[in-house]
Amino acid sequence: MPDGALERAELERVDALAERLMDHLQADEGVIARLHIHGAQSKAIQGRVGSLLEAELGFAPEVVLTPDEGLVTRARPDFYYPLSPTTGVIAEVERGGTTANNHDLKDLWKAHIAINANHLFLVVPNELFNENGAVRERPFPKVVRRMGAFFTTPRTAVDVLSVHIFGY
Repeated sequence: MPDGALERAELERVDALAERLMDHLQADEGVIARLHIHGAQSKAIQGRVGSLLEAELGFAPEVVLTPDEGLVTRARPDFYYPLSPTTGVIAEVERGGTTANNHDLKDLWKAHIAINANHLFLVVPNELFNENGAVRERPFPKVVRRMGAFFTTPRTAVDVLSVHIFGY
C-alpha cells in the first residue's frame, strides 16, 4: 500500500475513534456538566472522561511514550491509544489551565515530539465559570483557533497528522 493510502487509512481509524468519543461524551453530557463546576478538581473531569476513553475505546492511562533520540523528555499523556508500534493517539483532558497556562500548546508539543504518536485528542471546557457562576473564559474556540494555526502553512507545521478537539 502506498504511503498516502496508509496515511488515509490511519486517519480513517482515528476519525472513527473520534466519532465514538464524541458519541460517548454527548451521552454522558449530564454527568460531566455536574462535575464541571467552579472550584472542582480537574481529576474529576479527567476521571469521568478517562473512564469513557479506557472502557469504551481502549485507551491506556498515563503511558510513558518512547522518547526521541536526543530529547530528554519522558512524555506521559493522560491517555494513549496505539494504532501500530510506530504511531498512536494521545488524549489529553484539560480544565482550568487549558489556555491560561498553555496546556493545549504543551499537549500539541507532546504529540509533536513523540515518535510513537501522530494524533491528538484534546478534551477542553467550552466555558469556565467564576464563583458566582458567570462565564469567565471560553477556552474551546481559543483552542480551535490556536491548534488551527499549526495546520495552515509549512512554516507553522508540526509533526502531528490530526488534532480532534472536544468541548464539554
